Amino acid sequence: MTIAKWCVLIACFLPSVTALLPKISSLRLSFKDGKYDNNNPREWESTLIGWQKRAIAAHSNGYEALPLFIAAVIFAQMAQGDQGRIDMLALTFVALRVVYIAVYLMNFGNLRSLIWGAAVATNIGLFLM
Repeated sequence: MTIAKWCVLIACFLPSVTALLPKISSLRLSFKDGKYDNNNPREWESTLIGWQKRAIAAHSNGYEALPLFIAAVIFAQMAQGDQGRIDMLALTFVALRVVYIAVYLMNFGNLRSLIWGAAVATNIGLFLM
């Protein structure tokens, strides 16, 4: 399996990991203070504030970014592009998404947008192969 395919797999799990962060942090709280409610997860999410709310937003954005990345890797490999370059761009995309999540949690909106743009550019690079 190529590095790019591993990157697709990792990118598919990043949103779930991002959504898990506020759930894990809620374990320290008592039930009445906002502990994660597995019976009503969407209702619980709507009560979040601060970094936890941003984590859920990053979770949603992660799923929004996936189709383009998956298609870009598939098309680059179908076009028989240089596998080393495909792998490098796929690794770059995953690294940018990890940084994107961190910056999103820290509430640096402008930097987050720049990183998002760089990740989109990485996908375009894959498509152009």
